[in-house]
Amino acid sequence: MSDEDDLEDFDADQDDLEKEEDEKETEEWEDYRKEGEDLSEEWLPTPLTEDMMKEGLSLLCKTGNGLAHAYVKLEVKERDLTDIYLLRSYIHLRYVDVSENHLTDLSPLNFLTHLLWLKADSNHLRSARLNELPYLQVASFAYNQITDTEGISHPRLGSLDLKGNRIRMVTGLDPQKLISLHTLELRGNQIETTLGINLPKLKNLFLEIKDTGPKTP
Repeated sequence: MSDEDDLEDFDADQDDLEKEEDEKETEEWEDYRKEGEDLSEEWLPTPLTEDMMKEGLSLLCKTGNGLAHAYVKLEVKERDLTDIYLLRSYIHLRYVDVSENHLTDLSPLNFLTHLLWLKADSNHLRSARLNELPYLQVASFAYNQITDTEGISHPRLGSLDLKGNRIRMVTGLDPQKLISLHTLELRGNQIETTLGINLPKLKNLFLEIKDTGPKTP
């Protein structure tokens, strides 16, 4: 089965994967925001290891021309990870969950050009920027310290979750590139305007406009 063929099966599995989406309440996020306000605390370096990979890999599938097999799903939640450099070598991964760690950099994911589904919630990310990933359909960066929406240009991306971050203004969401985006979650940010949200396929938009104070009579 090729990666193009696998996309047809992905739609059927997507609902099950999205059931795992984080459902933290607003009050919990406010506590988390206050605790994380001062990022001066230094985390001990904890890189992703081969042993962690062995424990977290699952879902053996055919790859390429169908003659080879590889594990395509990885879950490494709550491992205190600060570095996922090792992922550069696992190019066949399609489903990756690195949530609830201490990550500040997702650039190794740029090598995962077959990626379909990504969850990187509750880390210390300041950006969701990645190279264009041609098959990525679901991405969640909730509960980080992300301050902008630049660098998100995946043509098959259908669902993007950025709730609970520090975004004030939506910029960089190119309607010419995000031609499949139908669901955008922006609640729990500091957004003051809907300017910058102009997406042709958008059906579900979740956000709260920040109150900038009393209006002058």
